[in-house]
Amino acid sequence: MLEIRELACAYGKIEALRDVSLSARAGDVTCLLGPNGAGKTTLMMTLAGILQPTRGTITFEGESLLGLSPAQIVDRGLALVPENRLVFPALSVRENLMAGAYRRKDRAAIAGDIEQQLDRFPRLRERIDQLAGTLSGGEQQMLALARALMSRPRLLLMDEPSVGLAPKVVAEIFGIVRQLHAQGISIFLVEQNVHMALKVAQHFFLLQQGRVTFSGTPGELAADDVIHRAYLAGSERKPESDTANV
Repeated sequence: MLEIRELACAYGKIEALRDVSLSARAGDVTCLLGPNGAGKTTLMMTLAGILQPTRGTITFEGESLLGLSPAQIVDRGLALVPENRLVFPALSVRENLMAGAYRRKDRAAIAGDIEQQLDRFPRLRERIDQLAGTLSGGEQQMLALARALMSRPRLLLMDEPSVGLAPKVVAEIFGIVRQLHAQGISIFLVEQNVHMALKVAQHFFLLQQGRVTFSGTPGELAADDVIHRAYLAGSERKPESDTANV
């Protein structure tokens, strides 16, 4: 579904991605792991058309995404849930959802999709006219995900959906990921919570210093000694307050 070949991206003279090659299959949850500064968010921003690569290719369902604007990439069927949520704080929950559908013309269907998202995230229904900037961190993550789904993507890009959230909210978000996967939405997920990712993803890549250094199944990931020591053995995040960012 998504094919990335020998992709490079730079900030000035600093190359953040170096000959990255990976793929995501239709119907799968594909997870990209890596430490901070590895280039994961750079890759997601490049896929979304926010950054342009210096070389390499990106194809989605057989068509190149190079040179397309972010709006054109949304039209092709990709939508990004950005790191740190990035909702529109001065807009209401309803207005944020409408913003996710701004490229669509089917107004009646848009209204139906808003109802669908409010059914999926009942807390958003309770806060439908509340400014997004006044929501908790967990509620903002739900809104960012619902907003992306309003474009009806075939491939959902999710950048660190669990960061900064309380464990019970993380479990809720990953429960939604499982539901979306069961409904046939393909997902490309950047995540550092490997234990949660192992519950939803069918294939893993590891990005280190701008290069892909591992590709494999959950079983192969768990069996790799280096990855197991770095990400799995004793790597559970310290429990956060159940009230923080709920």
